[in-house]
Amino acid sequence: MARIAGVDLPKNKRVEIGLTYIYGIGRSASQHILSKVNISPDTKVDKLSESEVNEIRNIIDNEYKVEGELRTDVSMNIKRLMDLGSYRGLRHRRSLPVRGQRTSTNARTRKGPKRSAVKKKGGVKKL
Repeated sequence: MARIAGVDLPKNKRVEIGLTYIYGIGRSASQHILSKVNISPDTKVDKLSESEVNEIRNIIDNEYKVEGELRTDVSMNIKRLMDLGSYRGLRHRRSLPVRGQRTSTNARTRKGPKRSAVKKKGGVKKL
């Protein structure tokens, strides 16, 4: 089993897809890595030799920010926006959509489960 950047890659998948299991590497980045190492994207992860895995590991370590380091960078960027008090920071703080989406309808993923409105006890007053 290939272990790169602290992530176990799935054995039965193609290398191109397997690399995307690493946080911070998508399809285009995995294609770029494989072209540098001269590995066919169609080879399965369990067919990789130890030297090929080491080459992939070296390229990822030297050229890409992945996993923990990337997660800390993203969280620090969000924290910086919140500390500055920018509009985007305020949206993060209130856990509302940050990129201009509407909130009167939709936005349930970001806002959480629907809170029901408090119903007033109505009726007609009798004298």
